[in-house]
Amino acid sequence: MINVATIKNAREQINNWKKQGLTIGLVPTMGFLHKGHISLIEKAKMENDRVVVSIFLNPIQFSPNEDYEKYPKDIKKDVQMCENAKTDMVFCPTVSEMYQTKNLAYINVNELSNNLCGAKRQGHFKGVCTVVAKLFNILTPNKAYFGQKDAQQLILIKKMAEDLNFNIEIVACPIVREKDGLAMSSRNSYLSKEQRQSAIILYKSLEKAKTLLESGQQNADIIIKEITKEINKEPLARIDYVEIVDQTNLQKVNEINMQVIVALAVFIGKVRLIDNIFFKEINR
Repeated sequence: MINVATIKNAREQINNWKKQGLTIGLVPTMGFLHKGHISLIEKAKMENDRVVVSIFLNPIQFSPNEDYEKYPKDIKKDVQMCENAKTDMVFCPTVSEMYQTKNLAYINVNELSNNLCGAKRQGHFKGVCTVVAKLFNILTPNKAYFGQKDAQQLILIKKMAEDLNFNIEIVACPIVREKDGLAMSSRNSYLSKEQRQSAIILYKSLEKAKTLLESGQQNADIIIKEITKEINKEPLARIDYVEIVDQTNLQKVNEINMQVIVALAVFIGKVRLIDNIFFKEINR
């Protein structure tokens, strides 16, 4: 496995592979890898000749009161996990390498970033889209792999790639969960033993929503009320938002007669966790 830290070296290796006619799959990460990330690498390995994992904790997607400084890190373990997964190249740039001068150019995907996490984390998706666009320009992959746990991010990245004519296929990959249903996340490491047990409530509430949807319930307010009631049973949980939105435009829906995302963000103590389910089109 090749480990590079500079844009110059990364581009040289990518150009070498492309001269050989090889296809490139990219898995962008912020590090502190888990089985969810490995599932993206495995999917990329199946569909490309070479796989690149970027490991970069991006400061411009964190607001001043968020956890950039505390975000869990273990670069040595991350690199070893990538090697075990037979990644071909790891790109681990520093902040000064990625932002060599004061950044004045940003990418913002309007409308799609106005609600859900975008309404709660001002500027977050501007930072996400900007750094992903930089990675696309540096590494020029044929395909890039993103997990559905960050549903809003996935849809924004797809729209950004379409609008800016990136010649890259964005591949959505399913959420990887612990045995008890909790969606895998680097931030799960913040949870105490008691909080970890409480965090299962996110999955339980989404399972209840899924049951209602599959039984034919189409009233979004009723489903949201049931999710809210379920989460409020857990004393350590505090709801940030519960919404049902159209998969295409992320706008709230009242009647569920199209493909939707049931999305939620919940604080377990001080730890903010997100989860969701994608639900297929209703047959009427």
